[in-house]
Amino acid sequence: MAGVITASEPSWIAPFTGLSPRCFGRLVAALRRAGADEVRRGRPWGLSLEDRVLLVSAYWRTNLTLRQLAPLFGVSKSAADRIIGHLGPALALQPRKRFRKDTILIVDGTLVPTRDHSIAEQSKNYRYSTNHQVVIDADTRLVAVIGRPLPGNRHDSKAWAESGAEAAVGKTTTIADGGYRGTGLVIPHYRKSKDEELPAWKEEHNRSHKKVRARVEHVFARMKNWKILRDCRLKGDGVHHAMLGIARLHNLTLAG
Repeated sequence: MAGVITASEPSWIAPFTGLSPRCFGRLVAALRRAGADEVRRGRPWGLSLEDRVLLVSAYWRTNLTLRQLAPLFGVSKSAADRIIGHLGPALALQPRKRFRKDTILIVDGTLVPTRDHSIAEQSKNYRYSTNHQVVIDADTRLVAVIGRPLPGNRHDSKAWAESGAEAAVGKTTTIADGGYRGTGLVIPHYRKSKDEELPAWKEEHNRSHKKVRARVEHVFARMKNWKILRDCRLKGDGVHHAMLGIARLHNLTLAG
């Protein structure tokens, strides 16, 4: 059965990956060097590596069911499932291990509605969700680290350490909102009582802090253009792999 969508037609690449054909080619080449296209035992893949990468990206972008998506690529539902399971982890963003001394990072948590209730809990959006701690570079807006997903009812101040994001960042200066009290991060000044008035310099500092911290919210908005982050059907580590993969594609889009 012939597919409708293929990476051999460049016009399909940008809508489903956000990348130019040239940048997409570099991504595929990097995956090939990492061994994503090695010959394996058993039945060979029915699609080229380029088409398999496009299929995974299209799944994350559209959140179509596999029964809807597979015919568009000319493969069976089970084959599409195997492709996503194989390539999802390979597309994952690798966390940065070193930061310049003058680097400023921003962290915030975002909730991803997740149908696998074994890894999710009801959260403030009243849905079963997972909490993802996302760290970006304040200057470049590139995603630097994404922590392991935790149940959506986990407070950001605890998720920061439990997700592994704190350990990955180390002592690098990191900005956060007021929900990270007691973590040692740079947070806004706050009133210790209802009647306390903050001095003008603290109010000005808070306004500046808010403008800078908004950059991580802008990153969330771009990442959640990928509809799988609005209602994830993947089980187990699938939601984590999707977050990491989308972060990598986001970074490639910004870097050009």
